[in-house]
Order: sequence, then C-alpha cells, then structure tokens
Amino acid sequence: MGIELDLSDPARPVGTMPVAGNTQPYGLLHGGASVVLAETLGSVAAALAAGPGRVAVGVDINATHHRAVRGGAVTGRTEPLHVGRTTASYEVVITDETGRRVCTSRITCQLRDAPPR
Repeated sequence: MGIELDLSDPARPVGTMPVAGNTQPYGLLHGGASVVLAETLGSVAAALAAGPGRVAVGVDINATHHRAVRGGAVTGRTEPLHVGRTTASYEVVITDETGRRVCTSRITCQLRDAPPR
C-alpha cells in the first residue's frame, strides 16, 4: 500500500499513501485503499490510546467517498471523537494533494486487555 506514518502527535496520526498501485480498473484510487489507510490510522491511534498490556480490536468502520483521485498521493488525518476505557472512535479525513476532501471515514475500536501469550 505504501503508507507512510507520521506519529509526531500519537493521538492524531497522519498517513500518506500513493495513488499509484492502489487503483481500481478505471485508474482511480480504489475505495478499499482509502479504507485501508483510514483503518491503519484509526487502529494505530486506538492501540496507542489503549496503552501497555492492552490491545485495540476494530469493531466498526465506514467510509464516504467524496471525489475521485487519479494520481499523486493522499493524506489521512486522524481526529479522536471518543477515547474511553473500553472503546475509542476516530474520524479520518483523507485529502488529495490540493487539500480537497476525498474520503471521510469513522472507525471504532474496542480496547481490551491483551490475551496471555
């Protein structure tokens, strides 16, 4: 997928992904690739929020695709909506290189104790 993460603010991860290699047959960014980017960012944020000895498990994700992208890269920015003891929800806004919104996704993760090894 070619995702590059920026964790300078661990509560709000940012990720960049190239369009090339992540397209559907018409040459447009695949909607599933946008969801992969959103789930990666939301899951990383939730795992960091869960803390040591705990894990984040995805329970829901949705996405609204606003516009097509044919080239360049897209950037996802994560915003916490709710971070509690047992669940964490995030909005991930994906934009193209000109800052236009491409996709809006919401992800919710359950925060649990890590299983014994």
